[in-house]
Amino acid sequence: MILSAKIQSVYEMLGGEEPIRKLVDLFYAKVYQDPLLRPMFPDDMEESKRRQFLFLVQFFGGPNLYSQERGHPRLRMRHFPFAIDRRARDHWLRHMLEAIDEAGIDGLAREQMRQYFDRASAFLINRHDDIQLVE
Repeated sequence: MILSAKIQSVYEMLGGEEPIRKLVDLFYAKVYQDPLLRPMFPDDMEESKRRQFLFLVQFFGGPNLYSQERGHPRLRMRHFPFAIDRRARDHWLRHMLEAIDEAGIDGLAREQMRQYFDRASAFLINRHDDIQLVE
């Protein structure tokens, strides 16, 4: 007898897109109130929210609508125009982790999402205040 186990994606563990939509809404409400992060976003954040939603659905195992619309995510390239230092990253990550908890995402999906956001946010740091330039 051959047994095969199907590994569920985070998207499947969550039961589809609604928890991701809730996560994005909660996260952007926090960004909107953050004086450090708010200037990095456009006045109307609806398009930013839509793009993040599409990306997260795709990344976590749902339909690949983000790539169909925008191509490869190229996260570093798309975020390079913004000065992301450790402090900005920490603000961003704190808001995202709080939003995960407030959205009621738990279990393995919670852990996988937290790990991804920790790594991805560190990857996007593009300004380092601690670097000394030698003249």
